[in-house]
Amino acid sequence: MKTTINIRLATGEDIEVLEHIGDRLFDDCIKTDRALEFLNDNRHHLALAFVEEEVVGMVSGVHYVHPDKEPQLFINELSVVEAYRNMGIGKGLVRYLCQHGKSLGCSEAWVLTEKSNLAAQKTYEGADGVDTNASLVLYEFPLVK
Repeated sequence: MKTTINIRLATGEDIEVLEHIGDRLFDDCIKTDRALEFLNDNRHHLALAFVEEEVVGMVSGVHYVHPDKEPQLFINELSVVEAYRNMGIGKGLVRYLCQHGKSLGCSEAWVLTEKSNLAAQKTYEGADGVDTNASLVLYEFPLVK
């Protein structure tokens, strides 16, 4: 039996669904005020994958502008509930968000992942991503102590 996956952008009306899935799909439990802030900001995007009424995957991103470039889409986070992995859901979510970015006029989308995260690399390559083989160094700036 083939499972039907439906992908769509999240809205403020999905807040209860997000609170329910919480840390099964996100790193931590949903903070309602932050989730609503995210969903109400037109530069932030969250695509959800559903099996019937159950959320089984998500991808988030932000599109941004810069004074000398066309808009770009940064893919921030991708997650699929463990029981639904290896079914092409992650690839579908990435493609969906990239298509949404294209509809917003973004010239490209990009994402970073660790070299050790082979599952993520497989997903991004399966969604037509190209490994740039760039040597990158990631710096974090803790702003709250």
